[in-house]
Amino acid sequence: MTSAHSVKDARSVKESIGRYGVWSVGLRSEDPARRGDIAEAAAELEQLGFGAAWLGGSSAARHAAPLLEATSRLTVGTSIQSIWQYEADTSAAAFAEVDAAHPGRFLLGLGVSHAKLADQYRRPYSALVAYLDALDAAGVPAERRVLAALGPKTLELSRDRAAGAIPYLVTPEHTARAREILGEEPLLAPEFGVVWESDPARARSLARDHFAMYLTLPNYTNSLLRLGYTEDDLAAGGSDRLVDALYAWGDEDRIRDRINAFHDAGADHVALQVVDGGTRDDLPRETWRKLASVLR
Repeated sequence: MTSAHSVKDARSVKESIGRYGVWSVGLRSEDPARRGDIAEAAAELEQLGFGAAWLGGSSAARHAAPLLEATSRLTVGTSIQSIWQYEADTSAAAFAEVDAAHPGRFLLGLGVSHAKLADQYRRPYSALVAYLDALDAAGVPAERRVLAALGPKTLELSRDRAAGAIPYLVTPEHTARAREILGEEPLLAPEFGVVWESDPARARSLARDHFAMYLTLPNYTNSLLRLGYTEDDLAAGGSDRLVDALYAWGDEDRIRDRINAFHDAGADHVALQVVDGGTRDDLPRETWRKLASVLR
């Protein structure tokens, strides 16, 4: 069960990140030449009222530092850091350094990645439990970490060993099920793709291009099958009903309604990923501005 102490801390996390954040691979970079652009984008996100920036890819504390240094309130989280890529003791040391410099503003988002992407992939749930044990031993507080949880067991782990869950590529139906498992207090912050396009054919084409990689990863396809989608929905780039469930597209009202559906289903926070056909390094700042205006 969740302790009273962790309930208080979960509430604090919710208050700090608010209802909306952005999810972006472009905010994560190893290139020093991009540091200024990323810092400038982070400062604008804070000004626009977003409560959190989620760093896509297998990101780490060092990728959060430029954003934290450029802002005063923005929470920055990894979404996610692969437990196979970073050893627990290394993660703990990096967490301690960043948290000392920017207390309470960094969230360590962890996940087990995928067998296709990690050669050492094995017994992922047990490996995640062992990783959390090691973080506990190193002094990383449970309330400063969140888990990329899709299935029931990992959602329970998010409830019992972390501040909550940051599910990726999910629907409001998944959010409702996740909230039942988590209970009221833990953070539930799903990612959701936004295609700023009103033409159905163009919007779905952009979404399918983005979705194609995930159709090769069983962790995601199995999650969708558990939600009641079929093998036919997963075929040929994804059925219209599946694509429309996983991505918001249309005019401002439709996009706002689709995002609000996650909150109605029990989400505390929605991490919005702009899907526009751009490169991984793009910073879609104009669309972030549009989203901020729509969500006010």
